[in-house]
Amino acid sequence: MTERKLLLGDEAIALGAIHAGLSGVYAYPGTPSTEITEFIQGNAIAKERGIHSRWSTNEKTAMEAALGMSFMGKRAMVCMKHVGLNVCADPFVNSGMTGVNGGVVVLVADDPSMHSSQDEQDSRFYGKFALIPTFEPSSQQEAYDMMADAFEYSEKQHLPVLMRVTTRMAHSRAVVNVAAEPRKENELNYNAIASSWVLLPANARKRNDIVTAQQAQLEEDAVNSKYNFLKQPTDNTHHPLGIIASGIGYNYVNECFPTGCPYPILKISQYPLPKKLVRELMEECDKILVVEEGQPFIEDIIRGVGEAKNIMGKLTGELPRTGELNPDIVKKAFGIETDQCYAPCEDVVPRPPALCQGCGHRDVYAALNEVLREYDNARVFGDIGCYTLGFLPPFRAIHSCVDMGASITMAKGAADAGQWPAVAIIGDSTFTHSGMTGLLDAINENANITVIISDNLTTGMTGGQDSAGTNKFEAICRGLGLSDEHLHVVVPLPKNMPEITRIIREEINYKGTSVIIPRRECMQTLQRHLKQKKAQEGQK
Repeated sequence: MTERKLLLGDEAIALGAIHAGLSGVYAYPGTPSTEITEFIQGNAIAKERGIHSRWSTNEKTAMEAALGMSFMGKRAMVCMKHVGLNVCADPFVNSGMTGVNGGVVVLVADDPSMHSSQDEQDSRFYGKFALIPTFEPSSQQEAYDMMADAFEYSEKQHLPVLMRVTTRMAHSRAVVNVAAEPRKENELNYNAIASSWVLLPANARKRNDIVTAQQAQLEEDAVNSKYNFLKQPTDNTHHPLGIIASGIGYNYVNECFPTGCPYPILKISQYPLPKKLVRELMEECDKILVVEEGQPFIEDIIRGVGEAKNIMGKLTGELPRTGELNPDIVKKAFGIETDQCYAPCEDVVPRPPALCQGCGHRDVYAALNEVLREYDNARVFGDIGCYTLGFLPPFRAIHSCVDMGASITMAKGAADAGQWPAVAIIGDSTFTHSGMTGLLDAINENANITVIISDNLTTGMTGGQDSAGTNKFEAICRGLGLSDEHLHVVVPLPKNMPEITRIIREEINYKGTSVIIPRRECMQTLQRHLKQKKAQEGQK
C-alpha cells in the first residue's frame, strides 16, 4: 500500500528517512537543508517513536553524534548545507576509515547561484575524496526512495553514504508515492569492532587497505544501480551526440524534449562514477554533452575515460560554469530556441535584503557606528547571520565575513598585526557554533579586541530555530576566563543608546579582550511567540 503526498524535496528526504527506520537526525540549520530536520521535529511518527531531532551546536558535533548512534547499531542521518560539510570534514572523512555499524546518511544540500551562501561548493568532491559512495536524486520521488536504499547500502558496505541535493531539488514540490507503513528501527547492538573505530595508525592502516579495496565493488554497484541507466532513443543507430545527466540535470534534459529525447542519455545518480556505462555511451556517440548541476565533476573525470576534444559542458562553454542551471540554459546547449520561461521578470523592482524594522541588530550597529567615527581606520570583523546585512546601507558597518566564527579570530589576528580598534561582531548561534574557541584564544593572550555577541535569542537567519547557548553566554565567557569587569549585557533600544555607546567606547579603549552582549529577542520570533500566547489564552 502506498499514499500520494505533495512534498518538498527536503520533506521527501525527511519522510523517506523516517520510513527507513531512522533513530536520530543531527543537524545545524542552514539553507537549503533546514526543512529536513524541521519536518522530522513535527512528524507524528517521529514523535511517537522518540526519534532524536534536536538541533546540534554545529555540523561537527552533529556528525560525531550520528557516528555514536551508528556505533550502537541504529540508523542516523546528518543534515547540513554544503559549507557545513567543511565544518564536519574531520569526522566525515574519518568515518570512511571507521566505517559504520548502523547505517549513516550524510545529507548535504548544495547551493548553486549562492542564494544564501558564500560559495558554490560541490559536495560530490568530498564523497570521492573520502572514498565513500554518493547518491544524487533527480526527483523528489527518488529523494524519498533513495533514503531506504542509502541506509541499506550503508549497512551492506559498512560505510556512510553521502546524499547530495541542490537548492532547486530541496525547495521545489512534487507528488511522491510513499509507503503506508514505516520500517521498524534497528535494535541496539554491540557489533561495532573497537579496532575499526580506534584510529590509531596501526588500526587505520588496515582500515585504509580495506576501504581502498572496496572501491572497485562500489563502482560495480554504481554500474548496476537502478538509479544509473543508459536510456536509448527509439532507433539504435550511431548518434552524433550522447548526453550524461546527473541529479536534477536529468530533469532539465527531459524538459527540453517533451516528446522524447532523440539522443542516448546516461543518467547518473549514484557514485563512484560508473565508467563502464560512460564507455558504452562514448562508443556509440561522436560527442558527449555533460549536464550536471554544480561544478564540472563528472565532466572532469570522464576526460580521463575518452577523448577530451569530444566532451562538452561547463569546461568548454556550452553550459555556464557558475550559477544554477535551468531548462532554458540547457536548451541553448542543444541549440533549441527558447522564450526564456525561467528568466527573471524585468517588471519586478529589485528589493535588496535588509534588517527587519525594530531588529536589535539595527541598534547595535547604530551605536557601534557612532562610536567608531571617533577612531581612525577602525575595523569591524563580521560573521554569518542576519547581522551580516550590516554590510549594506544604511549601516555599512562591517569589513569582513568569511565563515562561521571567523569574526573573533580575524579580529584577534588583526590585533596581533597591530590594528586598533579591532571589533568582532557575532550572533548568539554562530558564537556557540564556532566562536567559543576563538574567544578562548583571545582571552588566553588578552588580545586587544572588543567582541560583540549580538544575542537575539534564536537562530534568526534560518527561521527561528533554537539557539544552543540561550541564557548561557555570560557563563560561557566566564568559563573561558573572561573577567566580569569586561563582560557587559545591554538591551539594544534607542533609549539605551547613551549607555551602549559609553560601554563600547570604554571597552575599545581597554587594552585587552572584552565582551559586550546586546540582548533583545528577534522581532520575527517575538511576533510568533505573542501569537502563540494569545491563542493559548483564547483556548482557556
